Amino acid sequence: MMELEVIAKALKELGHPTRLAIFKRLVKSGFQGIAVGVVQEELAIPGSTLSHHISGLVSAGLVTQRREGRVLYCVAEYKKLESVITFLQDECCADMEDIG
Repeated sequence: MMELEVIAKALKELGHPTRLAIFKRLVKSGFQGIAVGVVQEELAIPGSTLSHHISGLVSAGLVTQRREGRVLYCVAEYKKLESVITFLQDECCADMEDIG
């Protein structure tokens, strides 16, 4: 099941404490995103480590990047986050209907 694999990849990436902290910071910054340098400064993550973790989030479709001049911005992909949450909640309490 393709959707299951896609969701599992997203959850795997979010399952790492550093990536989860990065993603949470990106979510906080909204649709305009945040400069990578600001994330690095705020979370005190070495540049190469941050790049590694961001690339994992990008590969899972949770983050996109854009460049403005010399500044690289990261933006949380809210639709992807919603699809993960929806997947987890989709059949909430479906078995309860059989009981009633």
